[in-house]
Amino acid sequence: MHSADAQKILIIDDEVDICFLLSNLLKKKNFQTQSAFDIHQAKMALAHYTPSVVFLDNHLTDGLGLNFIPYIKENCPDAKIIMITAYDDKESQEEAFEKGVDDFVSKPLRWDILNAAIERVLTKSTLVAE
Repeated sequence: MHSADAQKILIIDDEVDICFLLSNLLKKKNFQTQSAFDIHQAKMALAHYTPSVVFLDNHLTDGLGLNFIPYIKENCPDAKIIMITAYDDKESQEEAFEKGVDDFVSKPLRWDILNAAIERVLTKSTLVAE
């Protein structure tokens, strides 16, 4: 059962095990989660699900997460985007931040680093709202 005020998180990653693991960890922290395994599913999810945070993998089966950032920003302008990728070269990081991501986390994922990223982006949005 989801509480009405639970923050929503959308996980976009083509690795089902990562979505499952992240979702379970986030639910333990009282977040409501939904997963999408490619850009097509993510577009469908964003049509009816308004997340506070989006975890976005870069290398998806139907395109690059980097190229999907403007779509998320346009359709869900208040969502904070945390890019998660195994390919964390400096150019990709710079491009991700230029396109509007709020944080960047390298794989393999570690819960303490993910948790800190969530805290950072949600704190940032709270400070702006005040």
